[in-house]
Amino acid sequence: MRVLGLDMGTKRIGVAVSDQSGLIAQAVTTIKRDNIPEDLNLVCDLVREYDVQEVVIGYPRHLDGRPGEEAASYVAFGEMLHQETGIPVVYWDERLSTVAAERSLLEGDMRRRRRKQVIDRIAACLILDNYLTWRRKQEE
Repeated sequence: MRVLGLDMGTKRIGVAVSDQSGLIAQAVTTIKRDNIPEDLNLVCDLVREYDVQEVVIGYPRHLDGRPGEEAASYVAFGEMLHQETGIPVVYWDERLSTVAAERSLLEGDMRRRRRKQVIDRIAACLILDNYLTWRRKQEE
């Protein structure tokens, strides 16, 4: 089962996709946000292109566990995505995913300009990878 992972942001959406077996997450692209209908269309295109059966959206939380300021808008986007595609949408705690992505890119000695171009898709990959790992453990 192929799963799409999204790291939502106010300016960009990082996108990752799993392999067909649902074991490996791979960073795919970054969508520059324009407006909600256009963003939704672009994500729906990716759902069809990759034949996705499930979508995981990073759910922002504060360190104390409270939902972040953008949480409601991400859930609303997920509901629209579900209505448009009919596939399940799961919300996954994204706390510190961007920090982890930044650390990983710094360890790889990537230049600042290039980091800015890829950080959202790397964060989406980390969100998706964490979800896939959790799902495998649930199936054991």
